[in-house]
Amino acid sequence: MVRLMEEGMRNHTCFMLILRQHFGACEAQLAYDYYKFACPNVESTVRNAVLGVVFTDPTAPASFLRLLFQDCQVQGCDASILLDSKPLDGNFEIASGMNFGIRKKETIHLIKYKLEAECPGRVSCADIIAFAAKVSVALSGGPNIQIPLGRKDSTTSSRHAADVKIPPPNITVDTLLDVFVSKGLDLEESVAIMGAHTLGGGHCINIVDRLFDGQPDDLMNPSFKAMLRLLCPTKKPLTNLTIVPNDKISWLLISTTVNMFLMGKDLFTIDSRI
Repeated sequence: MVRLMEEGMRNHTCFMLILRQHFGACEAQLAYDYYKFACPNVESTVRNAVLGVVFTDPTAPASFLRLLFQDCQVQGCDASILLDSKPLDGNFEIASGMNFGIRKKETIHLIKYKLEAECPGRVSCADIIAFAAKVSVALSGGPNIQIPLGRKDSTTSSRHAADVKIPPPNITVDTLLDVFVSKGLDLEESVAIMGAHTLGGGHCINIVDRLFDGQPDDLMNPSFKAMLRLLCPTKKPLTNLTIVPNDKISWLLISTTVNMFLMGKDLFTIDSRI
């Protein structure tokens, strides 16, 4: 029981740290009951939509959490990651290579469409993204987190900003710590986020350097490395669709991640250096 409580607190802390990084000047405008009168059914609408997606795709919670982090990391939690054009001109945030593999944007758009029918012009896409991530935590075995609402949507988006602001998988520990400290987090909080990705997985393109660089990674478990080479058999992946699981149960919020690191079963370079 104590262990379960500790896991819940850790998952709660890491989720809230992502949001806290970017409250900034708008913090005073956020409120837990922001939609109490403006759109009282917003939470149930988001929850039902996310639940429907997770029922058909158990990996969806990780996608919603990543969508939140990538959005917040660039210019605050403002839904700028949803902006694009047709045809895509390459200058939008979503076009950045750092956003490779981003999924479930269409679900956010669908939820926005439903809410517009109920509460026209009231609920921001930024809050829908945050709500979807909150629901994903609960559906994955984590706590039901209460989050403040009232974020505003951005009308601008920058690929360059995403290239600069979103940490790559081969970033060094010191550099990543600097990134989080610049957002107002202390050392302990930064390390908590760095070791908290217990949901989801990765793509071959982000780990092949550890498998085929000609210099064996002594920190990686040999049997784990062999398994990864079966999933990612070439240095230049033939497809970007292969998903490499992060741990044994990649669809649940459990506290095995750090133990996996200690056994040398970590996907990304940054994990092995923590």
